[in-house]
Parts: sequence; structure tokens; C-alpha cells
Amino acid sequence: MVPNAPHPTPAPAEAVAPLMRGITVLRRLTEADGTLSPSALERATGLARSTVDRITATLARMGYVRLDGRDAVLAPRLMELGNAYLAALRLPRLLDAHADALADELDESVSLAVGDRDGVRFIHQATRRRAMSLSFRIGDLLPAERTAPGPLFATEWEPADWARWRARRAADPEGHGFPAVPPRGGAYDDFEDRTARAGAQGWALDDQLIEPGLVAVSVPVRDPRTGRVACVASVVSHTSRHTAESLRATLLPRLRAAVAEMERELRKPSVTGAKVWDGTPAPAGLAAWTGASKQELGREFIESLARGLTVITSFGEGRAELTLTEVAQATGLARATARRALITLEHLGYVESYDRVFRLTPRVLGLGFPPLSMLPLPRIAAPHLAELSARVHDSASLAILTGGGDEVQYTARVATSRIMSVNITLGTRLPAYATSLGRVMLADLLPDAPLPERPARLTPHTVTDRRDLLAVLERVRDAGYALVDGELEEGLRSIAVPVRERGGRVVAAVNVAMHSSRRSVEECVAEVLPELRDAVGRIEGELGVAGMFRRVPEV
Repeated sequence: MVPNAPHPTPAPAEAVAPLMRGITVLRRLTEADGTLSPSALERATGLARSTVDRITATLARMGYVRLDGRDAVLAPRLMELGNAYLAALRLPRLLDAHADALADELDESVSLAVGDRDGVRFIHQATRRRAMSLSFRIGDLLPAERTAPGPLFATEWEPADWARWRARRAADPEGHGFPAVPPRGGAYDDFEDRTARAGAQGWALDDQLIEPGLVAVSVPVRDPRTGRVACVASVVSHTSRHTAESLRATLLPRLRAAVAEMERELRKPSVTGAKVWDGTPAPAGLAAWTGASKQELGREFIESLARGLTVITSFGEGRAELTLTEVAQATGLARATARRALITLEHLGYVESYDRVFRLTPRVLGLGFPPLSMLPLPRIAAPHLAELSARVHDSASLAILTGGGDEVQYTARVATSRIMSVNITLGTRLPAYATSLGRVMLADLLPDAPLPERPARLTPHTVTDRRDLLAVLERVRDAGYALVDGELEEGLRSIAVPVRERGGRVVAAVNVAMHSSRRSVEECVAEVLPELRDAVGRIEGELGVAGMFRRVPEV
């Protein structure tokens, strides 16, 4: 039996077989931490190689998979499926700040989790930066019996839920089907007793059940409208800092106070009076896009797979529960097509229905979210830098400002193979005021850009007067790019564009650098700048998806 899966039942006659096969490919890629070769996918899924190739071609067209040499690699755009669930759930948006504040106050990791059948999935992590860090990835599935939140969710299980749990335990006693935790058996026979205690006392402990050294205490956050567990908040530590008992004694009172604040947040009128979708169709243009894709790729593009996955993205904030008609309106699909996709997704456990409305389940987070939720900005940018470098035939780099703002630090780079090329390695730091990368980031900080009191004259062309530098930064801000010609080093010309996060703040910059003999200043603006802006647009698009419910690390 597949852990956490519904009882194996035949697929409904109206189920969309290509959608089922496509989701199988996404699940196997997720289990493999995001990367598999086509031959490995063929073995893992049991599908024919030609079918695997068609599915990965379709997923690549959607931006959900990147075909990198011989491998299929999950792409950040796929996170829009999990984002649809998290947006519909609304809990991360409402409660993340409370969890983060508690983590800062206690100097311990704090997580929020939801129940997924007989498992637990994390929807938020506020971690501490330590040599021995404690965290799971957002979307990771853990067996309920090996967590502190598990007994709290199990207090609301029905007899059928317990029967499913017992069947899963009998089929997989060591938990090999939960790759997020190491297999372990024989330590969970008291789960029903721990559930009874959790129900009586209103909190639960994990005393090294997940792995040796890890301890956690959990408290349920209840939905004020129903009184049921909406999510569970946990404080997680290590036995070098706390025993399970000291964690309960010292931190449980503060965790309970934080949960009370979270529940007050959920009682606010703007929350309990949930926003209702007005029925306006999403501007997806799905039918036209899939038609064009089918015409371009031919039989390699599977329209029914693309349309079925798009049904998931019809849900979101203010669209937590949709009727069939509303799903069809939101996607632009024919009602019959939307219905078959929903039937398929419900059969697979990604959608549930009641009273003629549908809603997403936490299982959607299992479609790529765990490995993708750990991607830092340099890894998001890397394939786009490679494509940019290949198009302009010069080196492309990503950099950030250092803490003080006086230097840029290179965090990703793709160099060209030339006899005379720009030789910079990852981690290199250069003065921000004299580089195109630094200037586009400093321009975003005006009027308080941190400029040195006495900038060094690195070449005869270096602008060193503070007023002149401020004027240069103002022009850069207005133009949206910076071009530096021979100011850092004689003969070095570079042009850069800022990279902005979802809120519009500049978090990094991308440049193309070359010897001045390669192109004139005018040619840089006419030929390189459009390609540079296009690459940065793609980076920002993926950064926006990846950063919707988490902070993307800049290094």
C-alpha cells in the first residue's frame, strides 16, 4: 500500500488517463528530489519511454519541468500548484508572522502543519541558523505517529481514518514510504494512547520519534467557526538545548500564548467574513495557449494534461471552494473538460468535494513543492544565466549587495570560453559604486544609497565625486539599467539590470560583461539590454512564484 494514499480503487470511467500519468511523473520527480533522467523516469513510473518523453515535453512547455541535458528537472514555476492550495487555505498568509515572531522570541524553530489523511504536512517553517539546523521542507509528508502534531490531528479521526492508518502501518511498519524521515519501526505502538492524552491535555510532545536528538512540543490552532483543528503550531529543538520535558515546561506556556494570538487573528472579521470570488474568469487564455502549443509541438504536447493541471490553479485566495461551473469559468475550459479533470483529481486525492463544491487538499503540496521550496536565488537564476550567455556570447552573472552595501558579491555566473574573457569567480567581491551590478542595486536605495566617503579612483575613468555618483545613480534608476565602461578596469564594459522580488524590492542584479572591443556602448544597449531584460524577467517570474509563501535565500 502506498502510504497516505486512498484505498486503491479502479479509476472512474471518466478519469483523464494522461493527467493521471503526468501526475505520476511529477510525484516520482518530487520523490527523487527534483531530478531524474528519462530512463530513470521510465523505470520509476512503469510508463513507456515515448509516454515519458511526451509528458516531460508538455511539462516543459508549461514551465513546470526543465529539460537539462539528459535530465528532467523540476522548475520553480511548478510551485504555483502548491501556492494555489496555500492561498486557498489562507493560514500561511494570516499566521506566518506570528510563527516567525515566536521563533525570534524563543530562538528555536517554529513550524505550522496541516493534517493530510494519516500524515502531516508542513505549511510554514521559521528556522534558526545554526550548524545543526532543525527543519523540514514545506510540503514534506511525515507519518502522523512520528510527529508531535500527529496525535492532535488524530483526535478528530473517524473510525475509517484509524482503519486506514492501521492498514498502512501493517503494510509499511518502518515507514519506508515517507522519504522525508529515516525508516524506523517498533516505536509507535502507543500512538492511540498518545492521541488520547493529546485530546485530554490539549498539547503533544515528540520525544525523538522522528530521529534521535529532535524534540518538539505542539498545540492546535482551532478554526473559530467550527472549533476543529485548522493547523498545529510546534516549537522544535534539539536535546543539546532541551529535553522533551524541559521543552514542555519552559516553552509550552509561550507557545500556548502565541496560539491564542493566532486564533484571535482567525476571528477577525476580514477572516471569518471570507472573501467571495466574484466569478470573473482568470485571464489565462488557456484554450488559445494549449491550441498553439499543440500546433507547435504536435503529438508531443498533451493538451488534456496541461488543462488538467491548470484546474488546480483555478483555486486560490477567495477561491477556496468552487463549483464545477466556477472552475470552468476560471479556467476558460468547457464544462465537460473541467468536470473530467476534477473527477480525476478527486480520485487521486488532490481535490475533495461536498455539497457540489470542490476544494484542494494538502496533497497538492506533494507535487514538487518540497524540493523546490529549498531553492535559493542563485539556483533559480542559473539556467536563465546560461541561456542569456549562450544568446549574447558573453559572460553573465548574478550578484547581491553585501550587508554594508559597499560591495557586490557574485553568487552565480556563466562564463564564455574565450581567449580573452572576464575572469571572475563565485564569491568575488567588488566595490559597488564602480560596477554596473552595484549601481542598479544602489539606485534602488536612493536617496540613502551607501556610498563611500572617498571612493577610490580605480582607473582614469572611475567616477569618484559623491555628487556625480548620486547623479549617475538617479539616471540609472530612471533608465532601469546601468552601463559601466572602463571604470572598474580598463577595457571592461558591462551592463546590468536589477532583479526584483514580488514586492518590488531589488534583491540582486544580473549583468553581461565583456571586453570593450566586443561591442560599442550603443551596441550594448541595442543588442544586449533587451536579452538581459528578457532573462531577468524570467528570473523574476520564477522568483515571484517561489517567494509567494517563503523568503527565497539570496545565497
